[in-house]
Order: sequence, then structure tokens, then C-alpha cells
Amino acid sequence: MFNLLSLNDGEKVDFWIFADDPFDQSRFRRRQKNRLGSVEVQVSAPEDTILAKLRWAKLSGGSEKQMKDARRIYQLQGDSLDQSYLRHWAVQIGVENLREELQRDAKSSDA
Repeated sequence: MFNLLSLNDGEKVDFWIFADDPFDQSRFRRRQKNRLGSVEVQVSAPEDTILAKLRWAKLSGGSEKQMKDARRIYQLQGDSLDQSYLRHWAVQIGVENLREELQRDAKSSDA
């Protein structure tokens, strides 16, 4: 992973290197086209970004930054998230407990 940071406003874009594993293959197939100014870019679907951040959090020993990012995406996307896709891949990549934590946090913030 690497990122670009805007020195003007502090905005950051994460780049995740494509790996030859089933999750990354699925993530690549589900990519979405968006416009960034006058440039068309391809980005991961929200579910895949959440899962990638959960995986990175686990691999980095519990990165609160990655968890915070995943939590924010989860909250912003709300009911539009494909929960069965999230559950399936969370189990496959070993982050089911972190996904459950995000879901609990989202429900408690709705109350």
C-alpha cells in the first residue's frame, strides 16, 4: 500500500497493490469508475475498501487509523452496503471479529 497526500488541503488517497489472491481478484472485478476533477479513476467498492482496511488493521497489529477509516465508510454507506458480501469476505480474510465490531459500533451510533 502507498498513498498520495495533497499538500494544499491534506486530502489523502490510498493505493492498494493488486495481489493474486481471491479477495483482490473480487475487489478488482467490483471496482467502480468515478471522476476526480476532470480525470476518470477506478476505485474499490465501499465494501472492498472496508475489508481492505480491516485486513490492513489486523496485519498492522490493530491500527486505529485503519479501523477509524473503515468505521467512517461503514457509517457513511449505511444501508447501501452489501452485508452478505462483507460477511463472506470477512470470514475468508480472517477479519470477521473486526467486521462485527464495526457493525456493533454502527448500530450503537444509530441509537
